Amino acid sequence: MKRICFLLLSAILVSSVACKRGATGLDDYDQEIYRPRYASGFEIVGAEGRQSTLLKVFNPWQGAEDTETQLFIARNGEKAPAGFTGQTVEAGAGRIVCMSSTYVAMLDVLGQADRIVGVSGKDYITNEYVTTRPEAVADVGFDGNVDCERLLALKPDLVLLFGIGGASSMEPKLSEMGIPFCYVGEYLEESPLGKAEWLVAVSEITDSREKGESVFAPIPQRYGALKEKVAKAAAGKPKVMINTPYAGSWFMASTESYVARLIADAGGDYVYGKNTSNRSLPIDLEEAYVLTAQADLWLNAGSAASLGELKAQFPKFADTRCVRSGAVYNCNKRQNAAGGNDYWESGVVRPDVVLHDLIAIMHPEVLDENDRGLYYYQRLE
Repeated sequence: MKRICFLLLSAILVSSVACKRGATGLDDYDQEIYRPRYASGFEIVGAEGRQSTLLKVFNPWQGAEDTETQLFIARNGEKAPAGFTGQTVEAGAGRIVCMSSTYVAMLDVLGQADRIVGVSGKDYITNEYVTTRPEAVADVGFDGNVDCERLLALKPDLVLLFGIGGASSMEPKLSEMGIPFCYVGEYLEESPLGKAEWLVAVSEITDSREKGESVFAPIPQRYGALKEKVAKAAAGKPKVMINTPYAGSWFMASTESYVARLIADAGGDYVYGKNTSNRSLPIDLEEAYVLTAQADLWLNAGSAASLGELKAQFPKFADTRCVRSGAVYNCNKRQNAAGGNDYWESGVVRPDVVLHDLIAIMHPEVLDENDRGLYYYQRLE
């Protein structure tokens, strides 16, 4: 009798543990673990009594509508919920391939650059860990032309992906090789702070969300303090022109875009206020000339490394006021020999530093004299 009771008790205990670690339903993952304050493209949820979490990514490429991808981050031997069709990775992923340099910056700011085993376009990355450890970090190629043998040899725990006009072309091959992947859609965020907040999503993957939140927390504080300082003390709003032609078209950002918001927060007046859409719009050279002629300063001047080079590229623009006065600035101060630009890398997780640069350009009077140096930008001479 005692043996029967013991066997029954053992069966109940085993069953209890199995239930605890077994699959639940997707509907059980309804507890908010982290809801972003600034980003709109992700959230982290959990289930009662479970340590595992789901990282939900919303509309992770341009033009996506009602598209959601999910990454199950497994802990304590727990299985993905029943009916789950997304990707699964063990929490604390230690071998990560980054298909964008911004993901490198996110891991670096978390103090976890040593988890990076592969990147895309290594020559164009400025991160010190990547550039100084040629044996530790491999170049797997670009989306659409990936070295699958090299990628497989890296034995990654996870590949961080992006999509442009649709899902990444790497998806089928990664699935075939059994390599988990996750989309990171920070480039679609219009808020500078929203872009930076994606570092919290990455920290969840590396099982360090508490650290991710602590790293992110002071960024909005510093950004807000700078914005408030300009709002209180700046005199006037300079009109700001941006960009140069790309692929034959001069694209002008939306008034709700990342760059337009930075200009506004730095106390500037974005010159192309009529674009209130949710995307950049192309204009012809004639309209670009008219806008530049109205501008007090010109930002993000393409590939130009000097004012002379800019004038040679666009001779008609040489007589505009901002060019004549030398009020032309480019975000290429931290660019490497191959053309990799840290502005598009670490600048994503340091929007407060980018804002400081723009304030130093537009309203140096609100900053202390010894606090007017530029980090990402430089004036074209």
